[in-house]
Amino acid sequence: MNNDNDLIKLYSKTILRLAADIQHAGRLEQPQATARKRAPLCGSSVNVDLVLADGKIVEFAQNVRACALGQASASILGRVAIGLDHVALARARNQLAAMLKENGPTPTAPFEELEVLRAAQDFKNRHDSILLALDATLDAFDIAEKSQVS
Repeated sequence: MNNDNDLIKLYSKTILRLAADIQHAGRLEQPQATARKRAPLCGSSVNVDLVLADGKIVEFAQNVRACALGQASASILGRVAIGLDHVALARARNQLAAMLKENGPTPTAPFEELEVLRAAQDFKNRHDSILLALDATLDAFDIAEKSQVS
């Protein structure tokens, strides 16, 4: 069972610094696609707007309403999102989920900074919030790709 001291340790200075510095915060004026994901357990939500070109993100914005852990994850994503393709995003999402749920390895570059969230492994009720930004980005990516085919 987790106690209050474990929770205090979870919210490290690094996580709080990341949460306070979310890259690409806000909305795009003319997104190609928008997706919203919500974690029902905690109420966290993330809206992602993006534009693709040649199968990669060229414009990205996110509106994050989440706990510090979800914000930290979104902050890390925001630092590296431009230029990523669907494969890289899906790999990062799967690696992050494995790290949290199965004590898997740290996600590979450019997502290695997600290692800071390993401390949340024992807080299963926080996992969905941590995965929200990547989930919303993948949904928006799928929407954008479908709109290009139409």
